[in-house]
Amino acid sequence: MTVSTSLTPAQALPLEARLEALTVDDLDAVIAMEQSVYGHPWTVGNFKDALASGYAAQRLLAGNTLIGYFVAMKVIDEVHLLNITVSLDYRSQGWAQMMLDALALWARGQGCEWLWLEVRESNHRAIHVYRSHGFKQVGLRKDYYPVGRGQREAALAMSQKL
Repeated sequence: MTVSTSLTPAQALPLEARLEALTVDDLDAVIAMEQSVYGHPWTVGNFKDALASGYAAQRLLAGNTLIGYFVAMKVIDEVHLLNITVSLDYRSQGWAQMMLDALALWARGQGCEWLWLEVRESNHRAIHVYRSHGFKQVGLRKDYYPVGRGQREAALAMSQKL
């Protein structure tokens, strides 16, 4: 899938972006982005396990520049979004929405009826993106995410009917 967008001159990327399968060879760049974005990032082992399990994993590229990626797990007629990340340099440009659209199209093609995810209750930016994409909060998972120093944070459980 290739999409076009307007980027500022400072970003100096080609006007086309594409989704490609995420592979083990991509993990150095993915881990670097993961660590720059999250206080509690996925590990190389988390990504390797997801890839070995055959989860849907895509990277979003403009030229050779990694803009973002997602990992999702299909279970019967549902898809669970496990990780979606956009580089700090390319936020607020619609890339997360585009990846969610691609995931929804793939899920429908797999015969799935629902998308599911969890998001930190403090991650207001992501919650806004998910709500604007049609996700609804369906639950709260207490003490789901680590915060540090032995503390934990709740997650909003969200779903979207396809």
